[in-house]
Amino acid sequence: MSQSHALSDDQVSSSLDATLPQQPPAPARWLIPWNFKVAGELRKMTAFIRQEAMEKAREIQLKADEEFAIEKSKLVRQETAAIDTLYEKKFKQAAMSQQITRSTLSNRTRLRVLGGRQELLDDLFQRARDEVTKVAGNDKKYQGMLQGLILEGLYYLNEDKAEIRTRKKDFDTAKKAIEEAAKEYQKNVGSKVSVSLDESEPLPEGSAGGAVIVGGQGKIEINNTFEERLRLLEIDALPAVRETLFGKNENRRFYD
Repeated sequence: MSQSHALSDDQVSSSLDATLPQQPPAPARWLIPWNFKVAGELRKMTAFIRQEAMEKAREIQLKADEEFAIEKSKLVRQETAAIDTLYEKKFKQAAMSQQITRSTLSNRTRLRVLGGRQELLDDLFQRARDEVTKVAGNDKKYQGMLQGLILEGLYYLNEDKAEIRTRKKDFDTAKKAIEEAAKEYQKNVGSKVSVSLDESEPLPEGSAGGAVIVGGQGKIEINNTFEERLRLLEIDALPAVRETLFGKNENRRFYD
């Protein structure tokens, strides 16, 4: 039974040849629409990928522009702050330099004005000294002045004995002045005073005049020479002279 159903090699070969096509089959008609569909899908995918890429590139560009703007703004602020700091420093230096220059010029001007004023005062007092030396030329007037100077010294000493020193050329005038001063002192004070002229130690001949009253057994000297009185007058009257010549000092707060 097995032998009746078995196939020979020729039969098998014939069967295989019958099943295999003798030439390649022609393309199926249904494949042509499918190819167009695939191409369309590919185009869509390509367009989608291109769109995604463009959007991504746009996002990257926007982000880059934003970061650039932020960095640029940061750099601008930093540079602006640095410029402002430098400008402020330069401005302060310029202001300080200007203030120093202004102060220097003001001080120079002030010193120049003060120097001019001092020269005027020195000239004024020198002219006063020159005028004082002329007073001694008038004997009568000079005797009265000597009498007043001697009497002032006697009042100050308040002693019963005193010596007077004058220039040698004023001895005669001084003797008369001493006599009159002693009388007036006794009249006003009520006590006698012995006043003598010290001819052994006269004042320098270069002196402008006046007298030195000596008391206390030679230990007390009252300098009433013209030079000394003028020096004291320069000190005491200087503020008034300045105000008369230059006006009131607005910066002065204290007065003697």
